[in-house]
Amino acid sequence: MILVNGKPQTQIDISDRGLQYGDGLFETIEVLNGHLVFLEQHLQRLALGCQRLLFPSLAIKILKKEALSLVKNVSRGVLKIIITRGSGGRGYRQPQAINATRIISLHPYPDYPDCFQKKGIKTRFCQQRLSHNPMLAGIKHLNRLEQVLARAEWEDDAFQEGIMLDYDDHVIEGTMSNIFFVRNHKLYTPSLTQAGIAGIMRDFILKAAQKIGITTEIGIFNPEDLLKADELFISNSMIGICPIKTLEKHLFNQNTLTHPLQQQLKQYKLQFL
Repeated sequence: MILVNGKPQTQIDISDRGLQYGDGLFETIEVLNGHLVFLEQHLQRLALGCQRLLFPSLAIKILKKEALSLVKNVSRGVLKIIITRGSGGRGYRQPQAINATRIISLHPYPDYPDCFQKKGIKTRFCQQRLSHNPMLAGIKHLNRLEQVLARAEWEDDAFQEGIMLDYDDHVIEGTMSNIFFVRNHKLYTPSLTQAGIAGIMRDFILKAAQKIGITTEIGIFNPEDLLKADELFISNSMIGICPIKTLEKHLFNQNTLTHPLQQQLKQYKLQFL
């Protein structure tokens, strides 16, 4: 099921700036028993993105109503929201009157094996780097060619995720996730002020860690910091909190902090069951 500006359809204007220039934003939200998990947080990030890209104020009430209408009878799934600047304007110049396009679509939940959550995944470093752009860092805009190219570096199932660096060789995130590492019972995650997406799950983890007394630090880290870690895990809104079993040829088999954080997430989701 797809809604375009509130109407069931599968087409948009070919002149839409989301198609022409990637001029827009998106959110991917877990659907659980007719509920949208972390809905308010996703809408807050979407609203922040609209401010950064100089879009009109987001019509939150309309967006909520349309989104909830698609998921009311869905036990498990994924809802994707796309907001573009709409059509109009010559070249890069935006139209004086902006009529944003909103696209809301419902999809099956990804088929992630249960063993990913328990035993962990295999990861590698990507060759493709992330550029710096403080204005766009953090938000989930439609320009994702760097992630597309990074994910194209492997096609088999030998790895489930790739870790991306910037051009200063600093760790930023995974191709589809944020990354955390643990050393000496302290939790670390990279700063996203210059590049990367500030994940909804990342924010939840930082708050959950504080709640249960885990010391956290957001900073600038190199690949060696990950390789010397006691444990590693990734996070996003779909996979939740997933331990890393291997990074390149390095093996990680501790879940001292990962497991309690997984339990915090599980506890949070009980409200939707």
